[in-house]
Amino acid sequence: MTNIPTHHHPVRLRRSVLSVPASNARALEKSRTLACDAIIFDLEDSVLPEKKADARAALIAHFAAAGRPTGQEWVIRINPFSGEHGLLDLEAVLACAPDAVLLPKVCGPRDILDAGDWLAERGADDGPRLWAMIETAASILNISAIAEVGRTLGGRLDCFVVGLNDLRSETGIADLEGRPYLIPLLMQVVVAARASGLDVLDSVYNDFANAEAFVRECEQGRQMGFDGKMLIHPAQIAGANDAFGISESEAAAALVIVSAFEAPENAGKGVINIRGRMVERLHADQALRLLAKADLIAQKETQE
Repeated sequence: MTNIPTHHHPVRLRRSVLSVPASNARALEKSRTLACDAIIFDLEDSVLPEKKADARAALIAHFAAAGRPTGQEWVIRINPFSGEHGLLDLEAVLACAPDAVLLPKVCGPRDILDAGDWLAERGADDGPRLWAMIETAASILNISAIAEVGRTLGGRLDCFVVGLNDLRSETGIADLEGRPYLIPLLMQVVVAARASGLDVLDSVYNDFANAEAFVRECEQGRQMGFDGKMLIHPAQIAGANDAFGISESEAAAALVIVSAFEAPENAGKGVINIRGRMVERLHADQALRLLAKADLIAQKETQE
């Protein structure tokens, strides 16, 4: 495979990102067997205040035990950094060493910078990365400034996760099939993420028993440009992996573009004619990334 250009954000699989309550011992153990691309171990909304300390202890034990699936990202969602549990959660993060920390209720760049500074002051310079929940009206208003934090030298910001339950609650926007009044907000998040080289995940779908409507929302998210979807139930994993995956026809079309630009007669050309369609070199970049993602999916499927 031709090398991916180095100026791009690394290619990662984030089709299916399952949220698991850190206070649920059975869910923690089952999570080791699941085919999702990433797991968010939640210390925030799904854990009652009186269970927070036990959940932190359970999470430290879970991370210390063997049996982590190869290539699966492990993320910890902490409580708000400014609250009574946030700092205790970050202490647990240092003990667990996850791939990323998901920050809830992000409102502006300062929320990202403060968490990054805290980790750097404690010697965690190389990790974990930071993910941001985009679930407040303020986060939508400040989305460009928040995203730009990811482009700063040494910036830890890696991924946006849309949280529509909180956003709908705060704004009063209706929860309708097809999300008509939310589309403008969702597209702002996607565009801001792409401008700063971040991944971006679509919000949870609450009615996990309605598989058909879930798949429709996944397909909508894919068309909007999302990399994957945050999930609340293991039954949603297969649908998300399929919707945000790479079809054989997509991979074949990408291979045609890459091969055409690599042909000697097209060396140095910025635009070429492929089967009657004008294709630019930027499309070759996109095709390379799609093929790299397809490779990662194939590797994952052979390991399962």
